[in-house]
Amino acid sequence: MNLQAVLQMYERDPRLRKLATGLTLPVPRYFHLTGLTGSAANFVAAAIWAGSDKNHLFILNDKEEAAYFHNDLEHLSQALDIFYFPDSFKKTGQFSEINSSHSMLRTEALMKFSGPSIHKKVLVTYPEALWEKVAGNTSFTANMVQLKVGETVKVDPLLQKLVGWGFEHTDFVYEPGQYAVRGGILDIYSFGNDKPYRFELFGDEIDSIRIFDAETQLSERKLMQVTLIANMDTHAVEHTKSSLPDFLPENTVVWMKDPAYVQDVVQQMEQRFHDWLQLGQKVKVGEEEELEMTERDFVPGNELIRQLQQKHNIVIGPKFTHEGQSPEVIHFNTQQQPVFNRQFEMLIKDLAQHNAAKQTIFIFAENPRQLDVYAASSKT
Repeated sequence: MNLQAVLQMYERDPRLRKLATGLTLPVPRYFHLTGLTGSAANFVAAAIWAGSDKNHLFILNDKEEAAYFHNDLEHLSQALDIFYFPDSFKKTGQFSEINSSHSMLRTEALMKFSGPSIHKKVLVTYPEALWEKVAGNTSFTANMVQLKVGETVKVDPLLQKLVGWGFEHTDFVYEPGQYAVRGGILDIYSFGNDKPYRFELFGDEIDSIRIFDAETQLSERKLMQVTLIANMDTHAVEHTKSSLPDFLPENTVVWMKDPAYVQDVVQQMEQRFHDWLQLGQKVKVGEEEELEMTERDFVPGNELIRQLQQKHNIVIGPKFTHEGQSPEVIHFNTQQQPVFNRQFEMLIKDLAQHNAAKQTIFIFAENPRQLDVYAASSKT
């Protein structure tokens, strides 16, 4: 039996069907999924995503937890529209420097969620990233350029626009926010894609567009059209910014492990940023540019939770900490797997106990050799 068959078992589970039905109602509902341990929450999330047309926002407790959850969800669902949404800074909780790679991931995700009709997309984040305001849809329109194969482009005005967006001219592009010109070849590393674009020009006409690897400089595949976009973390006009919950479509379901913890972390960040501002500091963007940020660039913790509560909420942690809300509790009976530390005798004994209890056993491994080792050990 493969992974998809196991996911189908989750999809057919009456508890998940009940949850999926509740998410179709127009009024925000609150659910508390109890008894989920290990990767059980990931299986539940993948099953709900598969059977629903909703968008989903997952708020994990920290950056590492969010990254692991994002990776698991990608593997379970095999979906392409699952995005990791980090904070903007080089070091989480320290405001001295913007991380251009993080800005690229944020901008790419926001592009996918901007528009009148967005369905079945996933955003995975954590409190420190959720706290930052994002560019509104009007800012995206003003800071985007679409280019197509076969159309005419005036290179000098395009380069001037890139410079106005804060792009840097380099010999070879290696990070978002750079461009390079070599004869009739124009390389641009936009903030809306995880790899740079290479434009081959025939006079003023775009002859071809390719995605290429920044390290090897080798082209990977051709494209017919692309969208160039500025760093929306630094080039959005302040009055057009909004919170992430307000930016996301109305049909977005919010998943959290612990709402109270999210609010606590955001309030700690507010105090830390306030203290940092008192030192007269500015945020460094690239080698030379500085960005002046204020407390208006962030969302207060209590307001953030209020906005999240205006959508369907699913809490997957052990406690339901949404104050003033009464959830519908859906219980699961999963248990944490014991730690075997490569002691296959302990593993085999544990599996034998489950087998004796007439329980169905599924074993998953990243590397097929791990299963070969287990099979060989179980025969001895």
